[in-house]
Amino acid sequence: MSTELVQFQSASLPDMVRYAEHLANANLLPGQYRKQPANVLYAMEYGRTLGITPVAAITGIHVIEGKPSASAALISGLVRQAGHKLRVRGNGLAATAQIVRSDDPDFTYEVTWELKANTNGNPNAQDAGLMNKDVWKKYPAAMLKARAISAVARDACEEVLFGLHYTPEELGANVGAEGEPMDAEVQQLRRVPAGEADPWAASAHQQGTVVVDPDCFVPHPEGQAIADAAAENAKDKADIKKQWTKAAQAEVINSGITAPDTKKPDVLGTYLTRLAATLPDRVPAGGEDDGVVDGEIVPDPPQDEHAGAVAELRAFATEVGIDDIDRDAYGALGAPLADVSADAIRGLLAQLRGQAA
Repeated sequence: MSTELVQFQSASLPDMVRYAEHLANANLLPGQYRKQPANVLYAMEYGRTLGITPVAAITGIHVIEGKPSASAALISGLVRQAGHKLRVRGNGLAATAQIVRSDDPDFTYEVTWELKANTNGNPNAQDAGLMNKDVWKKYPAAMLKARAISAVARDACEEVLFGLHYTPEELGANVGAEGEPMDAEVQQLRRVPAGEADPWAASAHQQGTVVVDPDCFVPHPEGQAIADAAAENAKDKADIKKQWTKAAQAEVINSGITAPDTKKPDVLGTYLTRLAATLPDRVPAGGEDDGVVDGEIVPDPPQDEHAGAVAELRAFATEVGIDDIDRDAYGALGAPLADVSADAIRGLLAQLRGQAA
């Protein structure tokens, strides 16, 4: 066992909390963990149960619709860590995974997943209704291997999985080539009693088809205060600019709030932009320029709306360190950026901003 893992296993809860709070600020984390120390701590605690390091837990464990799931790579590692033998072979038409348990070396567990239906009785993507999914069209070999690995592990050595029975893709998440969720919302992992403030309040919002459990949503305290102040006091776009600047300096512009106008979970920046659109421009006394740039919060749409949406998405991807936004957008939208509408691109951008909060 590595020194890092020994230290992690023996760490106290306060030490883990501090570690989670610092680690949550890393831009290199998967979106569901950035700025969400409660989710980081959840993965760390799960990792301690599994005997793996925090980084392995964070990159390998994903909560989909309240259910913990694991990447095929993590499942493979857990099987081998327990001393069992795992063999995997396959291609874009079929994949077979075998496990020989350390306590029963004379028997081989085997599962084969195939792409198309046939007469041999093996599970297959066609009968499961997976053939039309974009990730199965692009990466059939990887998806078949992942399905075979998780199925044989459940059959041969469920005790090493500790509840991680399925991959994110099996639970309905839209995944990339390595099986990592592309747009699945990780649920709030700590239910906060009514009236209790949550210092770990994560960005929770409703974007596209992502639905937040209202019982679990806790608005960011500072972000909510800015939203409420803007709703009560803002008289023009100049006032919104001041609140925007305040939020940006406090790094809460992408925090989750309850929007004062809709009374629903939203993102602070989205709400401020929407509010600014309803307010007049500031007209300074005496007609002198007060330095406020009209439209800074709500810019006029570019002549080519589609090109503007693509440019905005690429700028955000560069800002947060997304390596291949074209690939990720294809996985999320089911088509290249050139073939989807500006509204769809902006919807994806709003979702990414919320996940990065």
